[in-house]
Amino acid sequence: MKAAILPQSAESALLDYTDLDAPSVYSDSQVLVRLKAAGVNPVDIKLCSNPSYFPIQLPFVPGFDGSGIIEARGTGVEDFELGDEVYFCKCAFHGESGTYAEYVNVDQSLLAGKPRNLEFADASAIPLVLITAWESLFDRISLQSGQTVFIPAGAGGVGHIAIQLSKMAGATVITTVSSREKADFVRSIGADQVIFYRQDDVPATVMQLTGGAGVDASLDTVGGEVFDQCIECTRYYGDIVTLLQPGQKTDWSSARLRNHRISLELMLTPALSGLDKHLQRQGDILRKCREHFETGRLRIHLAKTFPLAAANEAHSFLQQQAPAGKIALLID
Repeated sequence: MKAAILPQSAESALLDYTDLDAPSVYSDSQVLVRLKAAGVNPVDIKLCSNPSYFPIQLPFVPGFDGSGIIEARGTGVEDFELGDEVYFCKCAFHGESGTYAEYVNVDQSLLAGKPRNLEFADASAIPLVLITAWESLFDRISLQSGQTVFIPAGAGGVGHIAIQLSKMAGATVITTVSSREKADFVRSIGADQVIFYRQDDVPATVMQLTGGAGVDASLDTVGGEVFDQCIECTRYYGDIVTLLQPGQKTDWSSARLRNHRISLELMLTPALSGLDKHLQRQGDILRKCREHFETGRLRIHLAKTFPLAAANEAHSFLQQQAPAGKIALLID
C-alpha cells in the first residue's frame, strides 16, 4: 500500500511517500479500513517535528483522523459489516500506525458510521476536533443553556466546531478572528459577537459586551497570551479550559482572585495512557454526533484538500496559512 511516513532517520519533519505492507486484522475487535481520506491536524505536524516527544516507533505513519470503507473484520466485531462507510479518530501510539496510508486497523470501539450526507474528505476532518470541542465544553466546562462562552480563534478547526456545539447547547458565543472573511464565516455558523483581535482590545471588548461581568466560560485553543486574555475575560467563579499547557509567564493572581476553575483538555490522553473506557467514550461522541451532521445542526468546513502524496505540502499550508476550518488528504 502507499503511505506517507516519517522515516527511520527522521532528520527533518518531512514525510516520505512510499510503499508499505498493508496491515491485517490482528485482533478480534478490529476492522481493516480502506481509507478514502485522512484529516490533517496541528498535532501531526508537532509529531513529525519532534518525534522523540511522543511514544512512537520510526518509521512511522502519522495521521489521527480517517474515513473509509471496512474491508475486513475480526471475529468479535458485531456492530459493523463489510462495506460499511465509517469515520474515526485513531491515536497511533505505542507501535500503532496512523491514517496517512491506504489501509489501517481500527478497533470497533473507535468507529462510527460516516454521516451519510458527507463526502469522505469532509468526514475525515471531523473526529479529533469534534472530540476535543465536545470534551472541553461538556466534560470540562459543563456548558449550560443561557451561559455566555468566549471561544478565541473561532474560525479554526476546534473553534468552528466549538461554536456550533455551544449554540446547540443554548449558549451565547463571543469569538475572535483575524479577517473579515473569517468574521463572515463564524457568523454563518452561529457566533453572536465577533472581535478582530489584531485591532481591538479583546478583554476590554468582552467586558463591554457582557456589561462588565465577563463570560461564564472560556475555551482557549491557542495558549500563551490568549490564555491570559481568557483569565481577564472570564467572570468571578467562571470556568476556563485550555488545550495548551499554560506558560511560565502566566500571572495566576487574577485567576485566583476571581476563583476561576481551570481545566486542561488533551483528547490524546486515553491513547497515551491506555484508558480504554475513555477511548470508548470518544467513539460514543462520534456516534452521537453523526445525526447532527446529517441533519445540518453541525457542519465541518473543509478549506482545502491535498493528495496523500502531497502530505508535506498539506502540513506547510496548515502552518503558514492558518485556514478557516480543516484540511484533508485524499487517498485513492
